[in-house]
Amino acid sequence: MRDRSFTPSRMLIYLFVLLVAVAWLVPLIIVILNSLRSNEEIAQTSMIGWPLQWAFRNYLTAWSNFCVAQTCAGIRPYMLNSALVTIPATIFSTLLGAVAGYAISLWRFRGDQWIYGIVTLGIFLPQQMRLLPWTIVLRDTGMMNTLTGLVLIHTIQGLSFTVLFCRNYYVSIPQELIRAARIDGAGFFRIFWRIILPLSPPILVVTIIWQFTHIWNEFLYGVTFTTGQQQPVTAALIALSAAVADIPQHGVQSAAVMIAALPTLLIYLIGGKYFVRGLTAGAVK
Repeated sequence: MRDRSFTPSRMLIYLFVLLVAVAWLVPLIIVILNSLRSNEEIAQTSMIGWPLQWAFRNYLTAWSNFCVAQTCAGIRPYMLNSALVTIPATIFSTLLGAVAGYAISLWRFRGDQWIYGIVTLGIFLPQQMRLLPWTIVLRDTGMMNTLTGLVLIHTIQGLSFTVLFCRNYYVSIPQELIRAARIDGAGFFRIFWRIILPLSPPILVVTIIWQFTHIWNEFLYGVTFTTGQQQPVTAALIALSAAVADIPQHGVQSAAVMIAALPTLLIYLIGGKYFVRGLTAGAVK
């Protein structure tokens, strides 16, 4: 058999993939290198270069000392804000999406497809259209400029994706399994807890990774509905980048960006393979 490992067409494919990878990685590499360079070094040379002296102190400064919006506590409190928003919103939206997807796919009722269509319509609506309605809701409920308000927003907004993922996964479960459980006297929630949930880890991993990454990186709602010490880290990074100083703080700012990106990077490194398995198990059918 002829070995096709080094055919011209395959080499072109490898070259194309390599170029795409380089295009994606170069900005990241520049930020990483700048996070390890002193501000003076960057100012005297350029934004692109290898560190002459490793400035690991940039990370300590960005974490606990750099001034953001006249508060010199670094990005540590804003990282905590993002965690306090992202973790509960991810859990709530995933659980609600799983229950709703289970109801729509396995407990058919009149109008279920209409409800499914309306819920998933939120995927296609631009976020800017939702700012005014959410402003009214948060104002009337007294949750403006609170982390609880952001949890509510991301929980509701995330249902479009979680319902889509879970519904498309659950339709592959045989209806006979549900009928047998109902004959044995099991109700809606008992079937969900005893039968559906044990079959759900692949799709739950997908929704958790998707929601965590999306909510942690979200900027628009954070900068619109929170100010000062209530802001998530993505909004605080903008305030950090706008800080006025005699010497530009590019090294510290780059370190802050790397710290802010670390949670989502860890999520993908730990659960990336499970994410792909979950998708191929039915999440995008």
